[in-house]
Amino acid sequence: MGDWVGYTVVTVLLYGLWGFFPKLAVGRLSPRTTLFYETFGTALVGLLVLLLPGFRWEADRRGILFAALTGVCGMVGTLFFFEALTRGRASVITVMTALYPIVTLVLALVILREPISLRQWLGMGLALAAMVLLAA
Repeated sequence: MGDWVGYTVVTVLLYGLWGFFPKLAVGRLSPRTTLFYETFGTALVGLLVLLLPGFRWEADRRGILFAALTGVCGMVGTLFFFEALTRGRASVITVMTALYPIVTLVLALVILREPISLRQWLGMGLALAAMVLLAA
């Protein structure tokens, strides 16, 4: 397997914690306050990246725009995620929101013209079916 597998496993573990810790936080804080503190944690990681060896500034305008849009979409989505957690079960909400790659796949097909295989279409259908079963 490629060297991406280790990074992917760590990502899954960290995203799993990312989906779990907010339920504990919104049990004690409002979603908006929780978002503020999460943003603080995010800023700390961003500052640490600046200190990593080999970091260099880049200034491509479109790259900066897309990076900023990533932050905006991520944080607004996170606020809605926190609001959902105050109203429902983390086990269902986290799984449902984990279906976001379907949006990415469709956008990649329509905008980037990336092909989607029959297996990927089948996977999206099964993922949607799983969401319905989990939400019931």
